[in-house]
Amino acid sequence: MTFQVIHSHDGGNARSRFRVIEQPAGREVEWVNRFLDRECVRRLADNTLRSYAMDLLHFLRWWASVNHTDAIRESALSATVLLDYLRFQSGHHPQPAAATINRRVGVVERALRNEFPDTASPFAPGFHHFYWRRPPLGYGRPRPALSRLRVKEPKRILMPLSVDEVARFWSSFRTSRDLAIVGLMLLQGLRSNEVITLNCEDVLLAESQIVCAARAIPFAACRWLPTQSCYWTTICGWNGPNHAARRCSSL
Repeated sequence: MTFQVIHSHDGGNARSRFRVIEQPAGREVEWVNRFLDRECVRRLADNTLRSYAMDLLHFLRWWASVNHTDAIRESALSATVLLDYLRFQSGHHPQPAAATINRRVGVVERALRNEFPDTASPFAPGFHHFYWRRPPLGYGRPRPALSRLRVKEPKRILMPLSVDEVARFWSSFRTSRDLAIVGLMLLQGLRSNEVITLNCEDVLLAESQIVCAARAIPFAACRWLPTQSCYWTTICGWNGPNHAARRCSSL
């Protein structure tokens, strides 16, 4: 059996555009796509849905190689299936990062929980631990809860840049366009995908504002971002004289 992720435009906004199918028959893997459809109804971004589909594809290929079927059963949550899948990933060479293993196991566990919501989670000593979960609003007594199956992730040590490294960073930008992109992300807090999708009409020169919309999520609300005076000079230097010459909507 061969499985892959395809990008489909059928089904409208209520279905995920990313589908996991079996080739060459083109048959959909129902339990995986039901989970993706549920996450689509929650209005997650397309990039997130694609990431979920790829993680579930990785699990599905392992599951089919062991059980010779893509059908999932209720005992998948009550037995050591997730622990076996974790061991399978840890046995790879080169070994995946701990964050990658935890992300894959977390997505698979949520997909299985979506299929069998009443099945109790197994306890794996050394991987699970009990803790006290505080109420969402801070009222009431904490309740015992079971952590998710995960491996230990190494802690990242953030080292601040030196003065010379900061100077080399800023001197590496040769054009006003480079400075405008870095300024939008560093000073305005925009994500890389939001900067890429900016259009010329989103920059309001008269009001010194930028309209930012999360176009990856349908019907998302727009954000109006005021720009600092020092950074607005860079925006004008890039957008002003070149706007007519580029003749395109993208900024």
